[in-house]
Amino acid sequence: MSREIDYGNLMHRAMRGLIRNVLDDIAANGLPGAHHFFITFDTSHPDAELADWLSDRYPGEMTVVMQHWFDNLDVGEEGFAVTLNFGDSPEPLYIPYDAIKTFVDPSVEFGLRFESTEEDSDDDLEPLEISDEPIEQDAQTSADKKKKAEIVSLDSFRK
Repeated sequence: MSREIDYGNLMHRAMRGLIRNVLDDIAANGLPGAHHFFITFDTSHPDAELADWLSDRYPGEMTVVMQHWFDNLDVGEEGFAVTLNFGDSPEPLYIPYDAIKTFVDPSVEFGLRFESTEEDSDDDLEPLEISDEPIEQDAQTSADKKKKAEIVSLDSFRK
């Protein structure tokens, strides 16, 4: 019986662990400096929790912004909960890590994109393009105003 190392899934788990570590730090210490996050997630994921009006408005995916105002950030093993403001209406969300499609911190030009296929592969993490333009909570970044971000390799985190 032949056995293979599944680098694609291992990389996905590592990158989702990185997101969890970042959110843990933010929950404990707040957002430092100009850091902020654009998080795009699959609203139809079976474990995602959001208001009906949000899932109706965004039936496939939604990009949320964690920047000036967010509350009740609770980081767990499988996902995180946060309350965000949508047009003066605070709404609680629960976003499983495996529902995340993109995670971007434009203040340092860092971005991750998770591609989902039948079987994850090494090519599933692609460079992500990000915009310098500020976006509103329910807006998407425009493709014509984007620039490339660099994907950080795990080697850069080793001591």
